[in-house]
Amino acid sequence: MNSLNELYEEIVARKSKPKAGSYTTYLFSKGLDKILKKVGEEATEVVIAAKNHDKQELIAESADLIYHLTVLLVEEGISLGDLETELKKRQGKISKTQDRAEIKEL
Repeated sequence: MNSLNELYEEIVARKSKPKAGSYTTYLFSKGLDKILKKVGEEATEVVIAAKNHDKQELIAESADLIYHLTVLLVEEGISLGDLETELKKRQGKISKTQDRAEIKEL
């Protein structure tokens, strides 16, 4: 897999043409709740790896999170183009950080 686009397309293909023994097929067969659980687990593992300053673990867990998040996007019919559009809308805008609660401790 060379890009996020290729990963996305592979997951779309797996959803439309399930393959026996595929983990992606398994996730789709279990449905949204299972996919959401995995996204949450992987996000937590990213946080832990970062807190531990473990670069290799952070890379591995981030890849897991991106994969599971991509499965969620496909499940919900959201394209990478949709994300790109949203990010472009935000580009150059000033964030009102004073309106956000400060994270003091994890």
